[in-house]
Amino acid sequence: MMASVTAPRPVIGLTTSEIRLPGRAEQIPHADAGRHELVLGLSYMQALGAAGAAPVILAPLDPDDVPAMLSSLSGVCLPGGPDIDPVEYGAERDADLGPTDRALDLFELAVARGAERLGMPLLALCRGIQTLNVAHGGDLYQHLPRDPGGELRHQRDRPTDPGLEHEVTIDPDSQLGRVLGTDRLVVNSFHHQAVRRLGEGLRAVAWASDGLVEGVEDPRADFRIGVQWHAEAMTERRDQLALFRAFVEAAGRYAASASSTARTAEASQRS
Repeated sequence: MMASVTAPRPVIGLTTSEIRLPGRAEQIPHADAGRHELVLGLSYMQALGAAGAAPVILAPLDPDDVPAMLSSLSGVCLPGGPDIDPVEYGAERDADLGPTDRALDLFELAVARGAERLGMPLLALCRGIQTLNVAHGGDLYQHLPRDPGGELRHQRDRPTDPGLEHEVTIDPDSQLGRVLGTDRLVVNSFHHQAVRRLGEGLRAVAWASDGLVEGVEDPRADFRIGVQWHAEAMTERRDQLALFRAFVEAAGRYAASASSTARTAEASQRS
């Protein structure tokens, strides 16, 4: 009896905008003391792995390297991170803007746009939804909650404060609503910026009670969804794990299609 063949796990690339210079207390004898480090929460990889993907980290190097990086992937996940420099959407810097790194912004924007050109599935989380919106020509509120105003808190005052949660309303006719299986959801909230003017081709599909956009999608794509919350931190909930599973399933379809195209091209060259 022949053994069954298991389809390979789709390879998902994760960017990271978290770069730090470790303090002296964090350095260990065999480490490269004083060098910049990449930082990315393990929960992103764990969520993708639980959904059936093989996650890999994309080093934030030259944007010209992005096409080569994407060539071996079946999907891209844009995770959380710091504020985006408003120069990327033609705005003046707000006095309360947080730390930014334009080189990292340019890399992630190149990843988002490159994945879109390939028709590659993309899942954007927290800062990721903001990157996706800017990649589509949209802009951001730079300092919540003052802008746009309102009493709903979206960010903790201090890292030691308890986590914040609030309810979001989801369009039940959206892909996001169908994937999550609900039109109302309580989510975590850890963000300083948010979608202001929607980027071209994107559709708002989830909102907080103050009207702030909490979810977007591109109806033209098989899977291109952004959410403002950290879904990777809530995969013990069936609805949040379902979001990752739908993403990974779309990546599997992309991989199968790319493989079929490559086989057709190879056969054509041989004939």
